This record gives sequence, C-alpha cells and structure tokens, in this order.
Amino acid sequence: QVQLVESGGGLVQAGGSLRLSCAASGRTFNSYAMGWFRQAPGKEREFVAGMTWSGFSTTYPDSVKGRFTISRDNAKNTVYLQMNSLKPEDTAVYYCAAKTGSTVVGPDRYDYWGQGTQVTVSS
Repeated sequence: QVQLVESGGGLVQAGGSLRLSCAASGRTFNSYAMGWFRQAPGKEREFVAGMTWSGFSTTYPDSVKGRFTISRDNAKNTVYLQMNSLKPEDTAVYYCAAKTGSTVVGPDRYDYWGQGTQVTVSS
C-alpha cells in the first residue's frame, strides 16, 4: 500500500508560480517512478511530468516543458512539481501518482493516486 497526499494548490495570476508537494507513505520502496497528472473539467486526464524515484530520469510533455519541473526529496519521501510561468490553461486538479511495475517514466502504468489539489490560474 502506498498513500499519496498532494498539497500546495491555490489561486495564482497568470505568469505566477506554485510548488505542489506530494507526501508519500507506506511501501514507497516499491515505487519505481512518480508522476504528476492534471484534469480540467470536460477534459481527459493529462500527463504533465514523470520521474524515477532516484531522480535520475525525468520527462515532460511539450505543453509544460521548460515551465514545470518535477523533483524529489528522498529524506522526506516527498515529490514536488514546481510550476512557473503559469497560464490560465494550466487550471486543473493536479494528481500525484506512483507506479510499482515499471521504471520507465511516462504516462502509463501508474498504480496509486493522491486525492488531488486544485490549481486555478486567473488571467
């Protein structure tokens, strides 16, 4: 069992920044990769960042590349998503996720999910 709890969401103006946190507990040693996803009303869930637990490999889609950065603090069992130059289209519920069956970063095969945190970017 892996438990994930997101925090750090809120309301910001376009061009601003937020840092989301994902606190992991449970059998985290079985989590080989972490990811961040987002879902806006009426839209499909979108992968925005992925990282091996070691932090050596990361990946981002073009929609956020250069603006978002995934990182981790192993001592705190916490994964972060730093979001800069935010745009109104970044508005969504953001979810932290973990996978146990693969070390490949990317959008597939995530097993555990957090409850989500709302990010709203005003124009």
